[in-house]
Amino acid sequence: MKVTEEIRNFKAEAISEAGAAELREAARDARVWAVAATSAAKSGHPAGALSSMDIYITLLGAANVSSELADSPERDRIVVSHGHTSAGFYAALAEYGFFPAHEMAANFRRAGSPYQGHVERCVPGVDWGTGNLGQGLAAGVGFALAARARGSNYHTWVVMGDGEQVKGQLAEARRIAMKERLTNLTAIVDWNDIQISGRLEEVMPADIPALWAADGWRVIKCCGHDYCEIYKALKEAKNSAVPAVVLCKTTMGKGVSFMEDVADYHGKPAAGEKLEQALKELGSDVSLFDALLEERKGAMPKGRSVTHEKPVLCTGRPHTYTKEDKKDNRWAFGRALAEVGELNYKKSGSTPILVFDCDLAGSVRVDGFAKACPENFIEAGIQEHATATAAGAASVAGVASVWADFGVFGSDEVYNQQRLNDINRAGVKTVLTHTGLDVGEDGMTHQCIDYVGLLANTYGWNIVVPADPNQTDRATRWMLTQPGNICLAMGRSSLPVILDEKGEPFYGGDYEFRDGKIDLLRGGKDAVVLAMGHLAGRAVEAAEALAEEGISVKVLHCATPLTMDKERLFAEVGDMPLVSCEDHNAQTGIGNIAAAAFARAGKALKIKNVGVTRYGLSGRNTDVLADMGLCAEGIAAAVREILK
Repeated sequence: MKVTEEIRNFKAEAISEAGAAELREAARDARVWAVAATSAAKSGHPAGALSSMDIYITLLGAANVSSELADSPERDRIVVSHGHTSAGFYAALAEYGFFPAHEMAANFRRAGSPYQGHVERCVPGVDWGTGNLGQGLAAGVGFALAARARGSNYHTWVVMGDGEQVKGQLAEARRIAMKERLTNLTAIVDWNDIQISGRLEEVMPADIPALWAADGWRVIKCCGHDYCEIYKALKEAKNSAVPAVVLCKTTMGKGVSFMEDVADYHGKPAAGEKLEQALKELGSDVSLFDALLEERKGAMPKGRSVTHEKPVLCTGRPHTYTKEDKKDNRWAFGRALAEVGELNYKKSGSTPILVFDCDLAGSVRVDGFAKACPENFIEAGIQEHATATAAGAASVAGVASVWADFGVFGSDEVYNQQRLNDINRAGVKTVLTHTGLDVGEDGMTHQCIDYVGLLANTYGWNIVVPADPNQTDRATRWMLTQPGNICLAMGRSSLPVILDEKGEPFYGGDYEFRDGKIDLLRGGKDAVVLAMGHLAGRAVEAAEALAEEGISVKVLHCATPLTMDKERLFAEVGDMPLVSCEDHNAQTGIGNIAAAAFARAGKALKIKNVGVTRYGLSGRNTDVLADMGLCAEGIAAAVREILK
């Protein structure tokens, strides 16, 4: 379109009359495709798509985005938080040449099509998959923080609906953006006063301008169907000295008379005579729809391939802690993170590392990184939901993103945010401390005993549960260089260094951390103990005690339960009885994973899972673990029992 030459990157002071007419015609055409797409799919949200259409058409014309820049690291980012308006955003993208409009409309919500019911990254021009309302601004915060860390000038735009303005995660994101002075971020609200159940004041009243103003944002209002007003408001917001929000007053279903200002068409497509009327009012006819139905029977279009980004970092040399050292895994993680951070801080060619904290820097040991790399440390306060999403979005925008928190907050509390990080093929490194019963005195509300099971329900997350400070150091350095989402989980207490049979640190020296690796800590011929995490040391202690009774026990440790080398496991165990031990729910951790692997392979053997079977006590970690049988004596007793 000619108008894009006029307004791209907000070069023009205002849109000309001819430019506004061109945008109006593009929006009319896009409305046709949005209505037809939802009707062809017999599902979708046509009225919301029509409501946001003029915002989309203006923004796509003025922002630094285009089909040629769809994968450029220096493009502007656009997050559509109300992802159910996908038919509208897709249609607007088609007007700017990202893909053919008829291809989208014919295959909208068709099983196997990239044009899914809510916006997804497999569609060119979509930067973050959404649909769970209230998450878009947090993703925008992540993009804006990544731009700042990379020294990039790109701008982030977040378009959202008015119904989601009452969500708590959105309020969290507003505060983070204001604290960090993210003037490279602009929020846009489609304010049509209607959501699925009726008008906003009927469903959940909220003073939308006051919500934003209370957090210090600049509030700009405009008519969301006037291209000149939208452009002026966006330009003003982009140049604001503080984060700004543009509140666009709109009409639900704009452009189709029977949909306008009617809640019923929020999630119901037009059909029959109503569809004919809608297409006629938009300057088209039913023959276009008939052609789409025929095309819908044809070959499936292919979407964009979205791959994980691999950080480029110098990781330095790992430390070797000796038997005289009494450190916890948190300490080893924090030291390694700070060293890698300092090695790469503001270094040309290195991927910037962003570390997020939620008011626990000293406890989760990211305070060393904060001191070494102050400009790349983000203190987000006690706002875990927005932080999880922001850290995930940042990881797909050219930074190595790390978020450390207590286990119950970084996995249990934000499970859906981590699930969406998986769907978006993010690469966030989530570090969970204070996991398991090892949390001790904090008691059952803080006992994160299900993180393996939770993340096993996704399809892209990996989990690392190191055995001691030496393995933690090496796992941390390995994790930071890997693509994809990785969870590094550990307890709270100081641990003895695991020694080999010669008395040397097993995980020290030249030990190399490898994904899926099973480590043979002790040899044996009567039974096998498979440990995960800090119980590895207790398993070795149990094996040594049993040896004095004449029982020979092989001890294995695997730090990566979800990618465990099953063939190596089968070879090491053979037909010996197997006892698993872990500071984790016994039904969903490494013991259950191992048992399922043997069953699927048709291998029969005796297995006993030693783990957490109920919420634990509150007290010294050694007492709490012992009460659950998660101590050397308890593991030894399980071996004796299985050998009976």
